[in-house]
Amino acid sequence: MMNAFKYILFILSALVACNSEQDARDENDWIQISGVYPHLAYYNEEGECGTGAVVPWADKLWVITYGPHLPFGSSDKLYEIDHDLNMIVREESIGGTPANRMIHRESDQLFIGPYAISNQGEVRTIPYELMPGRHTGNARHLFDPENKIYYATMEEGFYEVDVKTLKPTMLYEDANVGRQKGKDTDANPPGSLLLGEHGKGVYSGQGVLVYSNNGESGQKALEQFDIESGVLAEWDGKNWKTVRRAQFVEVTGPGGIYGNPNPETDPIWATGWDHKSVLIGVRDSGEWSFYRLPKASHSYDGAHGWNTEWPRIRDIGTPDNPDYLMTMHGMFWRFPSGFSSKSAIGIRPRSAYLKIIGDFTRWKDQLVFGTDDSAQKEFLNLRKAKGGIEGPGQSNSNLWFTSINLPDELGPSEANGAVWLSENVMAGELSESFLFAGWTNRSVWILNEGSSETEFVFEVDLEGDKKWKKLLSQKLGPGESHLVAFQPHEKGEWIRVRTDKDTKATVHFSYNNGVKSKSFGKAELFKGVAKVNQESSVGGLLYGLGDNRRALGIIAGKVDKNGFTEAGYYELDEKMQLIPKTDIETSDFIKTKFAIPKDAIIVDEASVLIIDDKNRRWRLPLGDPAYTQKTNDGLLRVCREVATERDLFNAHGTFYELPAENADGYAKIRPVSSHNLQIHDYASYRGLLIMTGIENQVDNEHIFRSEDGKAAIWAGVIDDLWKLGKPKGHGGPWKNTKVLKGVASDPYLIGFYDKKTLEISHDLDKKVEFTIEVEPIGHGPWMTYKKVKVGQGEVFKYEFPVGFQARWIRFKSNENCHATAWLEYK
Repeated sequence: MMNAFKYILFILSALVACNSEQDARDENDWIQISGVYPHLAYYNEEGECGTGAVVPWADKLWVITYGPHLPFGSSDKLYEIDHDLNMIVREESIGGTPANRMIHRESDQLFIGPYAISNQGEVRTIPYELMPGRHTGNARHLFDPENKIYYATMEEGFYEVDVKTLKPTMLYEDANVGRQKGKDTDANPPGSLLLGEHGKGVYSGQGVLVYSNNGESGQKALEQFDIESGVLAEWDGKNWKTVRRAQFVEVTGPGGIYGNPNPETDPIWATGWDHKSVLIGVRDSGEWSFYRLPKASHSYDGAHGWNTEWPRIRDIGTPDNPDYLMTMHGMFWRFPSGFSSKSAIGIRPRSAYLKIIGDFTRWKDQLVFGTDDSAQKEFLNLRKAKGGIEGPGQSNSNLWFTSINLPDELGPSEANGAVWLSENVMAGELSESFLFAGWTNRSVWILNEGSSETEFVFEVDLEGDKKWKKLLSQKLGPGESHLVAFQPHEKGEWIRVRTDKDTKATVHFSYNNGVKSKSFGKAELFKGVAKVNQESSVGGLLYGLGDNRRALGIIAGKVDKNGFTEAGYYELDEKMQLIPKTDIETSDFIKTKFAIPKDAIIVDEASVLIIDDKNRRWRLPLGDPAYTQKTNDGLLRVCREVATERDLFNAHGTFYELPAENADGYAKIRPVSSHNLQIHDYASYRGLLIMTGIENQVDNEHIFRSEDGKAAIWAGVIDDLWKLGKPKGHGGPWKNTKVLKGVASDPYLIGFYDKKTLEISHDLDKKVEFTIEVEPIGHGPWMTYKKVKVGQGEVFKYEFPVGFQARWIRFKSNENCHATAWLEYK
């Protein structure tokens, strides 16, 4: 009997071993699409599932996720990933809204979220009952760094934690304690300790603890992006001091995740922004210095601070060759390891990106980005162009594995920003330093909004050592504007400006490097997506399912001249298999809630007309004429959120990044790429961008089909869209349009396009003067660019110079007439 029992145990053990071998796979066994492994997607049961931290440690990759406002824990998890990309959900997980990570060298532990992980991978947890709050950062202790570290929370909770016992000692109580949780879309509640709200970064050195937040309390912050918001503050162990009021995020230094190795002398860096431009702060020798950079994207704006996630500066190099990568406002930046006020040199743009990145690291000679992809609650990102569409049924995100060189290979590094924006300035007052190096094409718009002639004097710092010399000057009369295109020989690391008189002024810089990315315009991976002029395609309405089903629901069907004809309901699983299902309830829900609206945009003879939720009018270029009817028939999805808290807008053959309305919406729209594809629907799923509108019988590793051939999708990532090619189009605000004297046309998008030409004509039998006005900012003043006179029967033709950059253009006539203002972007 005993022998029989042993035999049964042996058989059971063998079966368990076999199952374990099947479950634990080699890295090459997993499906990988554009650097995303669908099986690594993580879900929670909250309104958002972002990646809070990604850290290699104890021979594994450790990841934490977060929900939106959960200071006492949540369904989020701590994940452990091995070298073969097998993922383990740690049973110690207690969730929350964590984004902190720090390696404490003396105790040889990784602190990530509320967890302490030993060098052997053993996990200990600090309960939220003992340390409540949304953990946003860690820092080395000012007085006992060997035995204690600091924890900071988003609502101004501060703790010191014993690294051996993990006992927390409260220094300042988290504001969530004793406060009833509201809705995730409620305004930030006011704090009592510091100005601003929505904490982000913390770091220590030079005898202080530096803390940042990037938001403001109150209803106004949910609606206006340009109010005073956020703070950078420091604490000396006794008292808090406000350093600067602005929306600050990252606080770090050369020591990065370990803390500065020479805390008394190493600099502390901080990143932030305001409604004008990006801010860089550096603290050295006990003093702060600040610099400005341009913004690539405005989708991170918003006075509440919710649209940013966690911008970072991290070393992605090797021990022998440090290489700091900065993410900020949709741009990858090279950040110099020795950046200080005495050597402020070397910050350079790399390329623009679309994914929302919460953290990143180097692992296995790759970059791993933790992203924030698909939020069940779209929070304040609502607009009528979406129709009645909802978010996915369940929040989910993923990791994105890329080459080390990817930060140089995505979108063009075009960016812009201001030092003064309709501001009163004193005679001789110096603007802050604005980055001048790193771009081929550089220009500045100057507007004198004062009442007398004023001279604007520009100076440059050649080596980032605060040694300034005059570059040029420009005199402007009251109300006059001027575009200065800087020449290639005009060198400098930083530029600043002053005036010779008291005045009100706008000074706004615009930069680009042209199209330089090796991957830009390489559209082979879209082979198999139907072209807009094809008679039919395999379409499908898309919806990420809820209730832990962890699949993508698809109403598949045929798109042709008769519209969309349904072929059945399918579900896409983590193995990228399209499986037919019978689920009437889900199918009906998708058809009802995710139908493509027919009135999302207006397409007329001149251009694409947008009337936004604030009743503002905007015009965008046209593409292939075949888009018009398909758009009017509701056969092309126009607007959807595929990265948290901003939309992907697809109008007449161009993809755009569209900020939320609380980040100024269409005023800051950015074209990504133009195409000739017949895209029926698109959505985010497991970190992937999924699209329907597929050709029959075309093979491509990005195309996945059901066995019966009735359902098909394209899968990639949102940043694959850059590969479609540069934005282009044609149109204008007027095409044989009845024009009233002195009344401005609708704004027409001119920003981010390459080769631009203009034609103006009219129907009168005399000369008509047209005023060409531009708005380079999106929320700034309009400026006069040119005035041109066009005779009877004439066509004024103009090619914009390479140095010309602005965001919007509009036209005025000095006569009532019918006129055309037509622009071609090639």
